[in-house]
Amino acid sequence: MDRTVDKQDTAGAGPAPDGPDLVQPNRISHPLRPGRWLAAGVTALVLVWFGWTIAVNPNLHWDIVVAYQFDRVILEGLWVTIQLTVASMLIGVVLGVVVALMQISSSRILRTGAMAYVWFFRGTPLLVQLIFWFNIALIFPEVGLGVPFGGPKLVTWETNALITGFVAALLGLSINEGAYMSEIVRAGLRAVDPGQQEAAAALGMSRSKIMQRVVLPQAMRIIVPPTGNQFISMLKTTSLVSVIAGADLLTVAQRLYLTNFEVIALLIVASIWYLVLTTVASVGQHYLERRFSRGFGTTASGTLRGRIGRNLRLTGSAR
Repeated sequence: MDRTVDKQDTAGAGPAPDGPDLVQPNRISHPLRPGRWLAAGVTALVLVWFGWTIAVNPNLHWDIVVAYQFDRVILEGLWVTIQLTVASMLIGVVLGVVVALMQISSSRILRTGAMAYVWFFRGTPLLVQLIFWFNIALIFPEVGLGVPFGGPKLVTWETNALITGFVAALLGLSINEGAYMSEIVRAGLRAVDPGQQEAAAALGMSRSKIMQRVVLPQAMRIIVPPTGNQFISMLKTTSLVSVIAGADLLTVAQRLYLTNFEVIALLIVASIWYLVLTTVASVGQHYLERRFSRGFGTTASGTLRGRIGRNLRLTGSAR
């Protein structure tokens, strides 16, 4: 009985392979890269040296930085920066959607008007636009409501009293942002398959419902990432309103160092707050992208750490 089992086992197993014929498992070899280790070591050494030099430099006046970080004036300027960023982006998004719809309209007049708007406000520097809005009273001393083309005016206001530094900053930032957002929205709308719109129209859906239920939900996946980048860029672009006394974070920091001459310390205070705002916005952008990427087989591009790093390096050079 034992002899029969041995034969069957031997027959089923086949001939035993010899030593040289044994199949060796694949092993991934990691070759040594001394150049990479050397570069990493040098980089780490430079970072440590730079951090230590900054930390112990007495000319940076870290005690002043700590004292003014949560100063009331600084926090008021920070609040103005947040207000300008949020309000300008909201108005810019609304303008961008309207202009994008005009650009894809079948009316040549609407397309021409939208193209002229984008051409002008993307083609002129934002700083020039801010100065122009701040000095608009030189062209129109009064603004009012009434009958157009030289008719009587029902009510008028002095332009200098109406267009304050904050209002001029809001006008310049939002109108300029609308030109960029229109291109972002237009690209998102164009990316949706036209066949889906034709199918929705065949089902009897109106044009507004097609845009609301078919086109926009799919276009948001493309619109949200660059819009988040524009928002983060806007946080730092608001610093340009310091030239028109917009009372933003950089403006109040400049006013403080003109009185106590602590230029570098107060610029560091402002920079820390810009970094904080940028980091918070980067986290929000990451989760917002992941939310709109559901159901499309993809997730938000990059890790959260990589997203924060890219946004910290974003300079808004597109302007």
